[in-house]
Amino acid sequence: MKIYRAGIIGTGFIGAVHIETLRRLGNVDVVALTDKCNAKETAEKLNVPFFFSDYKKMIDTMDLDTVHICTPNNTHYEIAMYAMDHGINVICEKPMCTTIEEAKALVAKAAEKGLVGGINFHNRFYPMNNHLKNIIQDGELGSIFSITGNYTQDWLLFDTDYSWRLSSKESGNTRAVADIGSHWMDLAEYVTGQKIVAVNADFSTIHAKRKKPKKTVLAFSKETFSEKDYEPVDIDTEDNANVLFKFSNGAIGSAFFSQVIAGKSVDINLQIGGYKKSAEWHSMSCNQLTIGNRDSYNETIEKGIATVHPDTRPLIAYPFGHAEGFPDAFKQSFRSIYSHIADPSGSYEHATFEDGLHEMILCQKIFESNQKQGWVGI
Repeated sequence: MKIYRAGIIGTGFIGAVHIETLRRLGNVDVVALTDKCNAKETAEKLNVPFFFSDYKKMIDTMDLDTVHICTPNNTHYEIAMYAMDHGINVICEKPMCTTIEEAKALVAKAAEKGLVGGINFHNRFYPMNNHLKNIIQDGELGSIFSITGNYTQDWLLFDTDYSWRLSSKESGNTRAVADIGSHWMDLAEYVTGQKIVAVNADFSTIHAKRKKPKKTVLAFSKETFSEKDYEPVDIDTEDNANVLFKFSNGAIGSAFFSQVIAGKSVDINLQIGGYKKSAEWHSMSCNQLTIGNRDSYNETIEKGIATVHPDTRPLIAYPFGHAEGFPDAFKQSFRSIYSHIADPSGSYEHATFEDGLHEMILCQKIFESNQKQGWVGI
């Protein structure tokens, strides 16, 4: 079995998750990491043998098969291009980059070089979401006419909460939509098999100004400082987004994306309405799926080899009653991407660079819809 040599670029919260998860695959060796701050300390803490402050030096010297990009959005394009120009496959956190033009160039470069480009839309890989996708394909719910839900967080509720994501220069035109809404939209399209064809959006920002710490703060940090340690900054990205959708089969939908709802650390909900039955998945109980019936009792299905669709069984690693959550979804996402690298001719469930481009288009059209305050076609 080939052992792949991986390099991690960016070792904040999500970069550390990538390192821990890759080690569970058994065929990936995390040989190096890159971070502008504390690279040596982070490498020692995570037991990664080589470290760099410059990703180009890592790519030039480490003979890598893959890089995992876990840095601010405005750096993704440059890093991915450099890696692919050196013949390295790329696994990138969402959103893919900051503009549609960049995304198109990345898709073209991967095709030119014959490389695999994966986007880590890991919510596809909760077993019950895959089960839902399969029973919809089998017609169990009937034709789908309604696709609704939400993705809410609270980590940016206070005006002293700060992250690079708040600045459009680093995150792109949208923030809540690109950062978490992209996850929901990818999941909704993946599960139902329907594409979003039109959007109508309305944004709001609850803190027009925030207090930015004068030192680096990691995502989801609860660290606080005295008044003298902050500086005021203007905010040009949305805290909340309400979006209406039209789908390719005529279904309609809506979703609420927010990073300022108290008590919602990570709350994802997807509700599908069909002419026969409905279905609802909730991240807070990710190992369950609720099937709604009109003339009979509702059903709650628990994840298990005996309870899921046959095509979903490969995503289950533990017996019935043993929960599989966030890191397990990452593991299955990465397993699919690395399997694609091993055999480009196969069929895989992970999001590709083409999917990343599609999400960039959706985010841009939602941004335009908010500006226009009306419907925009995709």
